[in-house]
Amino acid sequence: MNGLIIGLAASGAAFIFLSFFIKDKQRQLQKDLEELSMQMLQEHYQINKKLKIIEEELLISDVPSPASAPAASVNQIIQSQVIALFNQGIDLQQIAGQSSLSVEQVKKILAMNQSSRRDAGV
Repeated sequence: MNGLIIGLAASGAAFIFLSFFIKDKQRQLQKDLEELSMQMLQEHYQINKKLKIIEEELLISDVPSPASAPAASVNQIIQSQVIALFNQGIDLQQIAGQSSLSVEQVKKILAMNQSSRRDAGV
């Protein structure tokens, strides 16, 4: 009986001693998962960064310059404001300043208004 207890104690001590030298698979999996998640976060950040750059390039190339924008693309409310200010006798420079348009755009709006009045017979 004493031999059995001593044998069990010796084997227990041997297993404890061996456990220090055996690689922990769970710890290695956790480390691998952490590295993978860090790589994914870095890639996600880089993709978002590149996407913002591309979006900015597209927005810059799509926005026409104010001098080359046609009068038809100007908001109807602003067109009405320009016409009302012109009918009040305000200078074209002042109308352009108040409506945030160029003088050329103001002239185009007024020319379109004149031609539409002629077409309507007013």
